[in-house]
Amino acid sequence: MIDPHVPPPNDPAYDHDHDHKPDPDPDPDPVRDPWRPSMRLALQEAARAVPAGDVPVGAVVLGPDGELLATGHNEREATGDPTAHAEVLALRRAAAKLGEWRLPGCTLVVTLEPCVMCAGALVQSRVARVVYGAQDEKAGAAGSLWDLVRDRRLNHRPEVIRGVLAEECARQLTDFFRGL
Repeated sequence: MIDPHVPPPNDPAYDHDHDHKPDPDPDPDPVRDPWRPSMRLALQEAARAVPAGDVPVGAVVLGPDGELLATGHNEREATGDPTAHAEVLALRRAAAKLGEWRLPGCTLVVTLEPCVMCAGALVQSRVARVVYGAQDEKAGAAGSLWDLVRDRRLNHRPEVIRGVLAEECARQLTDFFRGL
């Protein structure tokens, strides 16, 4: 008798190398999948903002070799500093660690699409890439409302990868605002 829960051997979901179990992710995403572990770190960092009443946005900066250089979460409420966004704090910490304001080859991974201020900081720091989770249709400056980071008039334009763990990132923000 054929088990309806087990795909036949000619089914693409049938994994011939792993005990004949279906592939857990039938639609791998080679652009976004490599960034999932870093985004999970950014989500953990975002949660650190909540006790102070800050919006849960978290960021991590990775070096050219993928080494974790710095982290940051929103600290505007905690510090009374309007520029204390997760991205800005993570970029400052990465620059301090490297002893250089330029961060070529580095990647900033952030749970929410950067705003205009943070997009400007990304361009100024010369990061190679920005990876973000949730889109910010009200203030996003990396492709949704504006696309400052890829403006052809600027001297540096980092690569943008959007939508990494987007649902988890958006849910963290939604849960925070519902709790207010």
